[in-house]
Amino acid sequence: MTSLPASTDKRLGLVIDLDTCVGCHACAVSCKEWNTSAGASPLSDVDAYGADVSGAWLNRIHTFEVTPENAPAQIVHFPKSCLHCDDAPCVTVCPTGASYKRSADGIVLVDEDMCIGCGLCAWACPYGAREMDPVENVMKKCTLCVDRIYSETLAEEDRIPACVRTCPSSARHFGDFNDPESNVSQLVAERGGIDLMPEMGTSPVNKYLPPRPKIHSQPAAPLANVASARVPAPVPKADGFLGWLDAALDKLG
Repeated sequence: MTSLPASTDKRLGLVIDLDTCVGCHACAVSCKEWNTSAGASPLSDVDAYGADVSGAWLNRIHTFEVTPENAPAQIVHFPKSCLHCDDAPCVTVCPTGASYKRSADGIVLVDEDMCIGCGLCAWACPYGAREMDPVENVMKKCTLCVDRIYSETLAEEDRIPACVRTCPSSARHFGDFNDPESNVSQLVAERGGIDLMPEMGTSPVNKYLPPRPKIHSQPAAPLANVASARVPAPVPKADGFLGWLDAALDKLG
């Protein structure tokens, strides 16, 4: 079994804003592209253009219709990937040490050369964030694009996870939760960032910003008929000099 570090120097992770996520799946596609073309083994697909498609995705987006008791119904798009938990059960259950959590930055990774594909980590993860690659037969998961964020060949603005870099609505944010001045720490403090399924006791690093409450809009007042709606409102008559000027101009036609 693999042990967890007592503490980590950094706690790198994501903040996902459920209020601004539009469910476009750009993050999932960008994740798939980067992790298929980068240093690790590709994220495989089986029968990609056929009737029985299967494959490995490290980031998936779920969509729900939410009907609050005292607010209008709304659609919530819910992205989900590995949450890089502080108390990660996927690590402690691994029989070979393939699954591990780094003490330097808190990222949970899988050593594919040591993975035997037993699937115990997938059973232990309460979030369903592990993916068995159907071709490689090893377990894969979000790496926070560890090969991007430390790359010296990329421009500084690109040294963030691919999903964050590509999000068109800026719903995804990346940073160090151990730093109270980081963007992710401030977002959580300001918006009340929440853990996913806190009752599981895994202490996920990634946080979600809840959707802002919606209000019922007031319906427009009905028009008597279309014709009356097109009649311009009467213009009030001016008094004094302006009144005399209006009358004089009217006479001039």
